[in-house]
Amino acid sequence: MTPQAVVERALELARADGCMVLVEEDATANLRWAGNSLTTNGATRSRTVTVIALRNSGRGVSVGTRTRTGVAGEDLEDLVRAAENAADQALPTEDAAPLLEPDHARVPEAAEWDAPVPSTDISVFSGLAPGLGRAFERGSAAGRRFYGYAEHTVSSLFFGSSAGVRLRHDQPSGTVELNAKTGESFSAADGGHSAWVGRGTRDFADVDVEALEDELARRVRWARRRVDLPAGRYETLMPPSAVADMMAELYFSATARDAAEGRTVFSGAEGAGATRVGERLAGMPLTLFSDPAHAGLECAPFVAAPAPGRRVTAFDNGQPLGRTEWISDGKLTSLTQTRRSAELTGLPLTPHIDNLVLEGGAATATLDEMVAQTERGLLLTCLWYVREVDPQTLLLTGLTRDGVYLVEDGEVTGAVNNFRFNESPVSLLDRATQSGATVPTLGREIGDSFPRTAMPPLRIPDFNMSTVSQAS
Repeated sequence: MTPQAVVERALELARADGCMVLVEEDATANLRWAGNSLTTNGATRSRTVTVIALRNSGRGVSVGTRTRTGVAGEDLEDLVRAAENAADQALPTEDAAPLLEPDHARVPEAAEWDAPVPSTDISVFSGLAPGLGRAFERGSAAGRRFYGYAEHTVSSLFFGSSAGVRLRHDQPSGTVELNAKTGESFSAADGGHSAWVGRGTRDFADVDVEALEDELARRVRWARRRVDLPAGRYETLMPPSAVADMMAELYFSATARDAAEGRTVFSGAEGAGATRVGERLAGMPLTLFSDPAHAGLECAPFVAAPAPGRRVTAFDNGQPLGRTEWISDGKLTSLTQTRRSAELTGLPLTPHIDNLVLEGGAATATLDEMVAQTERGLLLTCLWYVREVDPQTLLLTGLTRDGVYLVEDGEVTGAVNNFRFNESPVSLLDRATQSGATVPTLGREIGDSFPRTAMPPLRIPDFNMSTVSQAS
């Protein structure tokens, strides 16, 4: 059965008071390399079907959700009944809202419902693989070994509801991550070093392997000198990839309902129901926004969630999405909302969108230009194992990895030891003293799950390297 037919058949079989069906058709191709040799490649296809059944009672609306992969036509009725049985046994949900009608779920940007399902295969790497081969040859001659992974997925999502809504989105998404390693054990103890770069892409046509290789070679050269530094606060330059990891954590935490209930850094000082919307978070005129139509970072123009939730809910499925500014010229202007939380908080409906962009006004400086303007500081290339410590301040802890470098008199003069850091992305925005030009980037920590980001480099005058890490 086509995914469109699966949606229609599942809705025909439904006996619940309301029903929603999500079918996700994925085609994936991947390429892996290690030690300057391609090791594996492959292509897969998969289908995931989610049925969301609703039961109305005098107590409210109960929800049952069931998801299965590899569902064939004869399995659909069993899946629908399982969702309905789950709804019969569930307690009423607090975020219930009427299903959107077709007139309220008109999304001109949505893909054509009946168009063929697109796919991908290994040929998507036809430009990447030869470039990798040339990089491997040069790396072997220079004593560098490359390791990494590239993946391309085309995901087609089909949504249908018993209210008559039919929407579809086709999402191409790719990432490439490349490590260069030197030394027998890659550790500083034997003179080794490890450096990382990554890129997000829609089709790999814009991935310049030689540019990635050149950047890794430059970082390896920087590491010929080793400098051990103690823990402390350092003026620090954060490249766009590191900024993406921190801003994504801020974005994922900026939930209106949690803020109104006093749970997060975005809760207002006035007490229950208050938020910090309208307060200044950044000293510079920084703007953080999401836009499903942003060039190169295009994403689904409507809500599509597999279950109820506080941040995003299935009751909003089909809700059209447009550009939303979360921070405007330094001020907090929006928090992620569901229709239910918007009722509770009195704030505008601003649902989650699957991309994120930070812009620094008219800032045009490149990272290299910011390095040239630095008397003494650190260049922090990527973050690792970032975890939340305190939601009230959004304090995060994590490790540096694959390259922290010392900048002296406008030049990178060596690699330094790794650190554990303790920082809040909200505090970073408040303390940042310089922003560069915004460019598409891939966060090291969040790139796999949230690859559509564009960020500037930032200068932080006192980044908190809390302890020295023995990681190498």
